[in-house]
Amino acid sequence: MRFAIVGTGARAQMWARELARYGEPVGLADTNPGRIAAFQRHVDAPGYDAADVPKMLANEKVDVLLVSTVDATHDTYIVAGLEAGCDVITEKPMTVDAPRCVRILEAQRRTGKRVTVAFNYRFHPVHQQVKQLLPQIGEIGSVHFEWLLDVRHGADYFRRWHRDKANSGGLLVHKATHHFDLVNWWLGSSPELVSAQGRLFFYGEQGARHGYARDYERAHGSPLAQDDPFAVHLEQTPDLKELYLEAEEHDGYHRDLNVFAPGVTIEDDLAVLVRYHSGATMSYHLTAYSPWEGYRIAFNGSKGRLELDMIESDHVAPGIAGMVKGHHGTEASPEGGSVSLRLRHFWQRPEEVPVAAYEREGHGGADLRMVSAIFSGEGAATALDGARSLLTGLAANESIATQRSVRAHDLLNLTEWES
Repeated sequence: MRFAIVGTGARAQMWARELARYGEPVGLADTNPGRIAAFQRHVDAPGYDAADVPKMLANEKVDVLLVSTVDATHDTYIVAGLEAGCDVITEKPMTVDAPRCVRILEAQRRTGKRVTVAFNYRFHPVHQQVKQLLPQIGEIGSVHFEWLLDVRHGADYFRRWHRDKANSGGLLVHKATHHFDLVNWWLGSSPELVSAQGRLFFYGEQGARHGYARDYERAHGSPLAQDDPFAVHLEQTPDLKELYLEAEEHDGYHRDLNVFAPGVTIEDDLAVLVRYHSGATMSYHLTAYSPWEGYRIAFNGSKGRLELDMIESDHVAPGIAGMVKGHHGTEASPEGGSVSLRLRHFWQRPEEVPVAAYEREGHGGADLRMVSAIFSGEGAATALDGARSLLTGLAANESIATQRSVRAHDLLNLTEWES
């Protein structure tokens, strides 16, 4: 297999490593030549400007294109790959709005090539264990899902391009697409009616009233940022220094903005209520400023209840609130964590279920398993899965904007693609 990558940021490093198990890297593309040069120190492949992706695909006779660019540009490169006769793997979310989603689905149908969405959470051993256990509690009536991003991980979305909703679709699209895909997959259903509330409560200019804001634009070179627990110092992390700090001269992109600086257009506290076609409902809450990181999910069924508590880090250690290494989830958190899984059947004592073994790195080992599934054709998420996940986030964003419940079908009708 001859593969190429467009978007040579931190996440692409994992892809280059794992895809090399299945083939040969033959092309790298990015809007920033500095990042390409940094990437080429680890991957021997010719570099192209992102505007020349069609040229790269033709010149290098690419079989598979990996897209890991800014979310709002995914559709541009996905469609270019499909039209060049490539299969495409795209980072989540597949895209950020309904028109772009339709464009991808139409191109896939027109070309007969395949789009796979990188929903690695499906491949975490504990999440697969949940899928296996759910039939034991009968028909699912409701789901409660709380996801907490701590002040290291959550803050990072507010110091880079994700802070602009036009780029990322907000956390309900960029981050929660993982969670919404999991629930669709667990329930074997998709969203029908969505209602949501959300606001920017903690980050952005709100930080002033909470007492955390400091008066600097970006951390690098600012004395005020030296002991700021919310600052990330690019020069202290070799990968980030090479990929971003030393590449700034080419495009002026700053990876280390003050999380409390003006310009944040995404929310950090979000509540969503979903009714699925199966009849089940879900209450979901995403908090991006928590003292600990992890999630709690409970399924209420006709024969009992299944509960999962996953603590990925029970606190953020002093002095390392900024991102420590590489990309979130690729390396284990230095703080403590735990996981518990419980079955509660009617008229019985709770049963603590032994948790499936998993690694603390590589998103619980899910990255490796996901790539394996993509090339075996067993269980990887399709473009339709990407669209179904997007439905919840898009409808929730529309509900926040209009203060009304939104029928997912009205935003994006997938009927013709599902037939």
